[in-house]
Amino acid sequence: MKTIVTFALTLMMATAAQAEGDIDAGKKTFGKCKSCHSVVSTDGDVLVKGGRTGPNLFGVIGREAGTADFKYSKTFVSLNETGLVWDEANFAAFVVDPRGFLKEQGTDGKTRMTFKLKKGGEDVAAFLASLAPAREAEEATEDAPEEAAAEAEATTATE
Repeated sequence: MKTIVTFALTLMMATAAQAEGDIDAGKKTFGKCKSCHSVVSTDGDVLVKGGRTGPNLFGVIGREAGTADFKYSKTFVSLNETGLVWDEANFAAFVVDPRGFLKEQGTDGKTRMTFKLKKGGEDVAAFLASLAPAREAEEATEDAPEEAAAEAEATTATE
């Protein structure tokens, strides 16, 4: 049993290490992606100007597949139904071989994305992850005004 647990932990750590990429290298490599994809924040700031053939990739890491404001293929709709959430590792695998990745997920593999990134998928994933604020930070920021108001009210009541 101890051997199995040790093996599983080692495997998880190796997978996490593979998913880590170089943000600067990813920024450079993303130049190949921006002919079809842009990165525009939720409040409209253009972080990377690009095409509209593919979906906006702002916040893609950590987002459920097929949920951005974009007309997705039936394949991506079915991928969304499986509950796949893009993380750096599966995003990197997708950009290296989109059709192969989709088939591995149990779909028919059809996609309009025909471009295959020969190398650097983990770098692009790291770059995209660096552009979007962490989801926990967004939620904390959304809750912050309510918490600040409650603290101010409590302070006023005790004075």
